[in-house]
Amino acid sequence: MSKILGIDLGTTNSAVAVYHDGRAQIIGPTAHRKLVPSVVTYVDKKTTLVGDAARDQQVLQPENTIYSIKRFMGRRCEEVEREERLVPYPLVGKPGEYCKIAVDRRHYTPQQVSAVILRELKQLAETSLNETCDRAVITVPAHFNDAQRQATRDAAKIAGLEVMRIINEPTAAALAHGVEQRGDRHLVVFDFGGGTFDLALMRIRGGTFEVLASTGNTHLGGDDFDQRIIDVVADDFVRREAIDLRQNAMTLQRLKQAAATAKAELSDRRVAEIMLPYVHMDAGGAPKHLQYSLTRERFEAVCEDLFDEVRDACRAVIREAQVPPGSIDDVVLVGGTTRIPKVQRLAQDIFQTDRLDRSANPDEVVALGAATLGGVLQGDLHNVHLMDVTAHGFGVANAQGKMDTIVRKNTSIPTVVKKVFSTPSDNQRSVPIQVLEGECTRAEDNRPLGNFRLDGIRRAPRGVPRIEVAFSIDADGILDVSATDLDSGKRQNIVVTGSYGMEEQEIEEMRSEAEEFEAAAEQQQVVVELRNHAQQVHHNLSQWLEHNAGVMPQADVQKLGVALQQLQAAVTANHTRRIKKALKLIDERWQSPYRDAG
Repeated sequence: MSKILGIDLGTTNSAVAVYHDGRAQIIGPTAHRKLVPSVVTYVDKKTTLVGDAARDQQVLQPENTIYSIKRFMGRRCEEVEREERLVPYPLVGKPGEYCKIAVDRRHYTPQQVSAVILRELKQLAETSLNETCDRAVITVPAHFNDAQRQATRDAAKIAGLEVMRIINEPTAAALAHGVEQRGDRHLVVFDFGGGTFDLALMRIRGGTFEVLASTGNTHLGGDDFDQRIIDVVADDFVRREAIDLRQNAMTLQRLKQAAATAKAELSDRRVAEIMLPYVHMDAGGAPKHLQYSLTRERFEAVCEDLFDEVRDACRAVIREAQVPPGSIDDVVLVGGTTRIPKVQRLAQDIFQTDRLDRSANPDEVVALGAATLGGVLQGDLHNVHLMDVTAHGFGVANAQGKMDTIVRKNTSIPTVVKKVFSTPSDNQRSVPIQVLEGECTRAEDNRPLGNFRLDGIRRAPRGVPRIEVAFSIDADGILDVSATDLDSGKRQNIVVTGSYGMEEQEIEEMRSEAEEFEAAAEQQQVVVELRNHAQQVHHNLSQWLEHNAGVMPQADVQKLGVALQQLQAAVTANHTRRIKKALKLIDERWQSPYRDAG
C-alpha cells in the first residue's frame, strides 16, 4: 500500500509531507525549498505553470496568474466582495452563484485551480518516494464551512487523490507539535496564514488531542495586511503625482510584491523602504519612480481594525471553551502572519502567557501534522486519538422564519443528533426542510446548505405527526441530513453538498481535463529542456570556436559558424524541429579531430 500524503493546501504556499521512518517529513521541490507557491498561470489552453514558475509570471501575466484561490473555494460571488478587490484576475458569476475565474475566455472553478496545485504536490511526492501516491490527508481552516470542505474534497478528486481525511489546520498543527510531548495540558493553536485566521483551544492528555473550541475568520489573512500597505503607498503617490498605480494590473502586482516584502521587513526593523523605479511614465515620457518609508507604527495604525478582529476571535475561543486564560500552557504560532510583532503581543496579552511556541516552522507544521495523521491511518503510528469539533452550528428553518438549531457549534465529531418536529398546519401531507449553517436566530441570517421535502405524511391535525430530523456529521466535518415520518417509517435524506452541486460526472470530466493539461505540460517540459540544451551547446561551442579558429581550416570555421547561426535562429524562434535539425548539423560539422581536441 502506498504512503498517505499529508497536504497543507495553503492560500500563499502549499506543502506536502509523508510519515516515513518513524517521523513526518516535508517533501520540497529542492533540499532548500520546502514550499510550493499556491500560484497557477494559464499560459494557453494546453499549458499551465504552477509554483515558482507561475509566481514569476505574476507581474508579466497578472490576469492569467491565479493566486489566493483558497479564499474563493466553496464561496458564492456575494460572499467574496472583500477578497475580490485583492486580486487582479476577474471573477464571474451572479451574486447567488459560486464564483469562477475568467482566463482568456475560459472559466475555471476554484476546485480546478486548486487541483493543479494538488497535482503538483502529488508529483513531487511520487518523484521523491519513487512510488505512486494516490491517498492523502488534506487540511482546511477550522472555520471552513460545509461547502468549502466539499470543494476541497472535489479538488482532490480532480487531482487524482483519494481523501482519507479532511483535518482542521489547527488540529494538524497541534498533532505535529504535541505527538512527542505527552502530558496533560491546555494548548492554543494560533494559525494565521495568508488568507485565513484560525484558533483552536485544545486539551492534550497522553495521546488524546481534544478540541474544546475553535473559531476564526476565513476573510482575514496576510493578504489583507498587504492590501493596507498597498493602499497607503498608492494613496501617497496619488497625492504627489495624481496617478493611481492600482489602475494598472502589472504595476499593481509589483506594488503587491513590494508590500509583502515590506511587511516581512517590519517584523525585524522599525522602518521598511519601498522603492519601485520606473513605475509610470508622465505625458512627456519621463519616468516616475516610487519611494516610500513605512514605519512599523504607521503599519500598525492602518491595520488597527484587522488587529481588532484578531482580538475578538481570541476572546471568543476562550469564552466558548470555558477555559481561564491563566490555565493555558502554550500558544503555538502557525502561519506566516504570526511573525508580525503586534500579532504576537496580542496573543500574549489575551491568553495571559509569554510562552509563545515558535519551535516548529510555522510554514511547515500543518503539513507535518497531516502526515502524522496519515501515519496513524496507515498503521505506522499508534495510541493517537483526535477529537475535533464543528466550526459552525447546523439546523433547519421553522415556519416562523427562525432557525431551530440541531447541532451546536463546537460539538465533538463525528456525531449524530436527532430532533422530532411536527406539522404546523392541519392535514399537511408534505414538509419542506431547509438545512442551515450558522448561529443566528433568524433563518435568513444563516447560510442555506440545501433543501429537500418529506412527502407522504398521513393526514392529521397539526402537531400530531412526528417527523424526526437527524443530522450526521462525519470525521471530516461533512454533513448528511435525513427526515423520517415516525408513524409510517417513510424516510428522505440529503447529503449536503453546500448547494454548489458538483456531480461525479462533472468531477470526472475535470479530472480528465487535468490529465490532458498534465500531458501537455510534460510535452512542454521536453521542449523547454531541448531549448535549454541547444542554448548550452551554442554557448559552449561558440567559446570553443573563438579559442580554436586559428588552428582550423577557414572553410571549417565558416561551416561551423553558419551552423551556430542557424541554431541561434531556431532557438530564438522556439521552433522545435529547426532546433533538432540545427543540432544534427552541428554534430555532423564538429567531427574529430575537433571534438577530440575540445
